[in-house]
Order: sequence, then C-alpha cells, then structure tokens
Amino acid sequence: MNKIKKVISTVWYTKDNYHALRNVFPEAEFVYVDFYDKDRLAEEAKDADVAIVLGDVDKCLLGANSLKWIACDHAGLNGSAREEVFAKNVIVTGAAGRSAPVLAEHCIYFMLQYCYHTKELLAAQEAGHWGVKGSANWYGLYGRKAGIIGFGNTGKMLADRLHALGMEVSAYNRSPIEGYDYLKEKKIAKNGDSMDSILKSCDFIILTLPLTNDTYHLMNKNTFLMMKDDAFLVNMSRGGIVSTEDLTWAIVNGVIGGAGLDVLEEDPLPHDHPLWGLPTVYITPHTTPQVPNRAARSIEIIRENARRFEAGEPMLNQMTRRDMFGTPQKGGFSRIMEVKMTPAEAAKLPLEQYLGKRDWKDPSEWNYVDAEQ
Repeated sequence: MNKIKKVISTVWYTKDNYHALRNVFPEAEFVYVDFYDKDRLAEEAKDADVAIVLGDVDKCLLGANSLKWIACDHAGLNGSAREEVFAKNVIVTGAAGRSAPVLAEHCIYFMLQYCYHTKELLAAQEAGHWGVKGSANWYGLYGRKAGIIGFGNTGKMLADRLHALGMEVSAYNRSPIEGYDYLKEKKIAKNGDSMDSILKSCDFIILTLPLTNDTYHLMNKNTFLMMKDDAFLVNMSRGGIVSTEDLTWAIVNGVIGGAGLDVLEEDPLPHDHPLWGLPTVYITPHTTPQVPNRAARSIEIIRENARRFEAGEPMLNQMTRRDMFGTPQKGGFSRIMEVKMTPAEAAKLPLEQYLGKRDWKDPSEWNYVDAEQ
C-alpha cells in the first residue's frame, strides 16, 4: 500500500476550497508553495509524495525527489506528456471531467447560434428591422442529427442533453461505449470502425476528443468533403484536430455550412484571419463559463485518486503516451507559469484576473485538519 506522508500544492484556491483539499490528506504534512517560487518548490519536493500543481509538470519537479504522483489541476495533459516526465516514472493525472457540463452547454450554444442565425438577427435588431430574409427556411435542433466524435466526459453529457432536445445522436469513440442505448450509431475505432457514416449523415459534427498523433488534423479536406453541404462543425476539444486551412476552404467554398470554434491551431487566431469574417463561423476565445465551483469538482477527482493511489488501483485521468503530441501550444498564462519569479515580480502581474480572487493571505487560515478526521 502507498502511504501519502507529504503533499505540496501550488493551486490557486479560495480558503474554503483549500481547506477541503487539505482534508483530503488528513494524515499528511501539507505544504503550500507559490507556483512561481521554483527554488522552494524543488526543495519541498525532495521528500514529498504528492504534488498538486496549477499548470503542467514543471521541470523543477523532475530533479532528485521522492514524488510518486503529480496532479495537474486542468484537463489536458499534452503539456506534461514529455519524455523527461515519463522518464521520471511518476504518475501524472489531470482534472478532465470537472467542466464537462458547461462544455456540453457551450457546444449547444454554438449549435443554436447556427440554427437561429444569430449574426443576422442581431444585425436586424441593431438596424431596427423586423424580420430577416429567409427565416422561413430556418430549422431548430429538434429532429435533426448530431454526431459526437469522442465519447468521454463532455461527449456523454452532450449526448444526454441533445437526446433530451429530441435530436438523433450518434457517436464515434476510440473504445467501446457502454450503455447509451438511445444512440443511433456507436462506431468504435478499436473495432476497426470508421466515422464516415456519421460524417455523411449528420447535420452537426461535434468534436470532444483529445489531441493525439492519431487525431491531429482528423478534420481535413477529405473529411469535410464527406459532410453534408449545410453541416455545422463544433470544435470544443483541441485546435490541432482541425486543419484551419482546410476548414476555411470548406466554408468559403460551401463544402460545409459553418463552424463553432472555441479552439484553433493558432491561439490566439490572428486578427486578419479570414475565419473572423465568415458569416456562419462563430468563435469564442478558448473561453467557457465555469461550473459554480470548479475547484470543488477538481477536489473530488483528487480525493478519489488519493484513495486509488493508496490502494494501488488505476488512477482517474492518468497521463499516457497517447497524450504526447509534438510541441504543445501554450497560451500567455501557461508561459508565465513556467517562469521563476520573485514575490515582487509576481505582484506586478494581474494574477487574480486570470485565476480569480483569493480570500486568504496566510496558509494557516485553512491549513488545519478537521476534528472529525
């Protein structure tokens, strides 16, 4: 049995959430370290068993230390899936699933924008025009066909919601899909199935799958040519799954109807890129509203993984070599998190703008074990 004796954490939680996280490990020493204090982080890791980190696995955690498990407090693990991390022989887990309900909502938001021709309606409202030409030929979601590519946490929650809206739902997934008997089609890559029939028949194709060597540019000219000429693509997964060049070509030439994009190969998308100006393209800047307490959902994943770790059971959201893909894209804040800074330097950054307001100054405000523990 694996005994957790010391935990270090860099996550940016409120006092209540940090208290809850601390009590996941009631018998362990629990040490908070500012994510930018790389020297102290490396020092505290020397005799720690677990690290719970705000970003990807930092190189300062790969030195001589006793770490056995690193929990990254975000969903995607492409940034941590590096050869030097695998060589460390440490378990790395993520927080996939914590935001699945709102990611599913985001998919539907894009789909409704397309159905309701939001840009045209808003332009008519601004101009004071009653009615929009062609609206008699618009159709809602009910009775139409949706194909979900990738049937993980978000894909499952999306399927339930689309089914409740009266849509015919099909899914393509790498591994077998248990249950979900209402699905029109279940196509399984491991069984040798292709997603061709889903691409050809569905009005909406929604991407909710990880970026791997197998899924890079999964959506390209060939796959777009299989789709219906009024089909709508939604990408809520990773930008590299869709060839931006081919997608632009497909929409400009009427090969498909449009797209809802929260992620793109270039992040941020250049201001002069033609996708911005296409009338049936809806873009959000990799921004989804949060669930009411996203940190609490992360803590429940960590709590279950702590139990599994000590019991020697398979971990939730464990990183594998399938998470490796080229050089991961990094947004501005991801780059900041890799930089060693002094407290004075960090104080000049708008950290609360990125991470939310924190209601404590000293770890002693939350770093205690409840009596019932």
